[in-house]
Amino acid sequence: MKTFLQSLRLFALLTLLTGALYPLAIWATGHAFFRNAAEGSLLTHNNRIIGSALLAQKNPDPRYFQPRPSAGDYATVPSGASNQPWTSAKLAASVITASTDYRTFNQLAPTAPLPSDAITSSGSGLDPHISLANARLQLSRVARARNLTTQQLTTLDTLLARHTEGGHLTPARVNVLRLNLALDKTL
Repeated sequence: MKTFLQSLRLFALLTLLTGALYPLAIWATGHAFFRNAAEGSLLTHNNRIIGSALLAQKNPDPRYFQPRPSAGDYATVPSGASNQPWTSAKLAASVITASTDYRTFNQLAPTAPLPSDAITSSGSGLDPHISLANARLQLSRVARARNLTTQQLTTLDTLLARHTEGGHLTPARVNVLRLNLALDKTL
């Protein structure tokens, strides 16, 4: 009986430490020092939450930059990769379909080389970034859809450069939602 009571006390103590105090301490630290990240890195426009800088969003409007394809159709609950091996006929078919759709949507030549992130989904299916090469391929479509002047095209190039992350030790990438919000504010 003595061992049982000691076990019960230890269980209660560890439950309190690991089930209440530790999570509370992590939550408080996150909110004290990393408030934006702890709240989900939410982005707003006109005092309205548009989305998270950590998640890609589906937006078929040609006036905006498009994210990578998503195996889970950009839904957060069933997010994940397609888990198809590189030898899969299903994967090959989806890449061909994505290539055709991308070239058609961006009015590119049928033989134009495409960056891999333009035609393949990320591991989570929710990657908020695209490569700089992918963003540059979309520039002319966005400019056409917005009827931009030559001067505004320069502004669009500047916006793209300003929203490019990495490039020194990591590949250059662009957060699509942040770029699209900046696009709406500027042009």
